[in-house]
Amino acid sequence: MIDEPRVVAITGSQRDGSHTATAVEIALERAREMGATTDHVDLASLDLPLFDPDDPDAGDAEALRRRVRRADAVLLATPMYHGSVASPLKTALDYCGFDEFEGTTVGLLAVAGGSFPTLALDHLRGICRALDAWVLPHQAAVPDSHAQFEDGTLTDPDLRDRVERLGEQLVEYAGVAAYPEGAVDTSVVAGTGD
Repeated sequence: MIDEPRVVAITGSQRDGSHTATAVEIALERAREMGATTDHVDLASLDLPLFDPDDPDAGDAEALRRRVRRADAVLLATPMYHGSVASPLKTALDYCGFDEFEGTTVGLLAVAGGSFPTLALDHLRGICRALDAWVLPHQAAVPDSHAQFEDGTLTDPDLRDRVERLGEQLVEYAGVAAYPEGAVDTSVVAGTGD
């Protein structure tokens, strides 16, 4: 574990009073309690037009990339829109690449107004794999979000524990260069398992 890891969170919601941003702050607070410094990227405050490969440095793209490159661990959080990742987060990720994510520890969090946001988490995991990030096996999801938050507080203790655990693991595995021992059953990977 890095002594004072830097955890950067990028939240795909731009809504005032966002449940996604509230959940991210819970994870970041736990990361700070464990000794991390944190940076919560507010995409609403950045100028990030739709990604155009002919203009990869548009707006605040380089400022975003610089913040992500400084991270020992990154938390990606999204509300689930139509079964997938919110467009502001996808646009931010389109401006990033291997320089920002290759070998970087990434945690995933998704929030849905309805059912469990499995598809959004799967889509984020796929994006991170394409960028050669090391994605934590543990992920956090908040389904039926309107019933889970009251006065800006995540009230379900099991969901809160899961989000806090994500913050802990971002710190514990920050800067991971390879899978920690025991994280992968190597006998199965090597094809020697039963």
